[in-house]
Amino acid sequence: MKIIVLDGYAANPGDLDWSELKALGECTIYDRTAPDEVYERSREAEILLTNKTVITAKHLAALPALKYIGVLATGYNVVDIAAAKARGIVVTNIPAYSTASVAQMVFAHLLNIASQVQHHSEEVHKGRWTQSKDFCFWDTPLIELQGKKLGIVGLGHTGQATARIALGFGMEVCAYTSKPASQLPPEIRKMELDELFATCDVISLHCPLTDTTRELVNARRLALMKPTAILINTGRGPLINERDLADALNRGQIFAAGIDVLSQEPPRADNPLLTAKNCYITPHIAWASISARQRLMHIMLDNLRAYLSGKAVNNVV
Repeated sequence: MKIIVLDGYAANPGDLDWSELKALGECTIYDRTAPDEVYERSREAEILLTNKTVITAKHLAALPALKYIGVLATGYNVVDIAAAKARGIVVTNIPAYSTASVAQMVFAHLLNIASQVQHHSEEVHKGRWTQSKDFCFWDTPLIELQGKKLGIVGLGHTGQATARIALGFGMEVCAYTSKPASQLPPEIRKMELDELFATCDVISLHCPLTDTTRELVNARRLALMKPTAILINTGRGPLINERDLADALNRGQIFAAGIDVLSQEPPRADNPLLTAKNCYITPHIAWASISARQRLMHIMLDNLRAYLSGKAVNNVV
């Protein structure tokens, strides 16, 4: 059995072990694969593993040996699912492996913004504390989270994990979700989307990217938000109209944003958020803790073994 990993570096840059995968068959692991290299590298593969390398219908039509695609992520939009289904190719994904890490990143951004950790650390290293006339200094608002209202858009695994952390900080939690109010914990209040944006002190995005959620954060909704409000996005970059958000930040229409994902990754140098006021950006690393990536590798192996035993799990096709 020939196994090909098209882009293994992101999940395993060298600190994890591929040996269990290699034990399952003849295995070739590429760090990265360019679009024009997909066919040549995959043409004899029965098993294909991909993270962000796109597998198109054209590729699938040219790969007659291919029986199984394992997506090394939760989102599986990198595979033409309809074409895979038509050809009887099983496609699996890896759900919920990074829930705790993503929720942690929400609060890494939120706490950095609320307490201005990055800013004040940089000022200390510039010498401002050693030159201070007082035992302390601060030059930005310092925000206490207790009693603030957190609005969560999408109450799946990461939304729920984020809600639990927020409750631990003494925040009020509201959610825009397809779940009926009767199914929500009593400490989470269901809201319509515009009400959420208008009334909450913090908005955190956890919904999937669909035609209806694309650019749900836009000029109209940003205009609903408080000037003291904070926006956090660890979901998908295209949930936000980036020009509208940059304009809102630069005008002081909202206070700050913490962003782990952008509409294009890596971003173009002219992405307006890169120079926007009070915009804190991390390079799509919320999922990438070593614990989450170990979990990803274990689930990938479990998925593949289950498929080989004739009982596929986590299959989207």
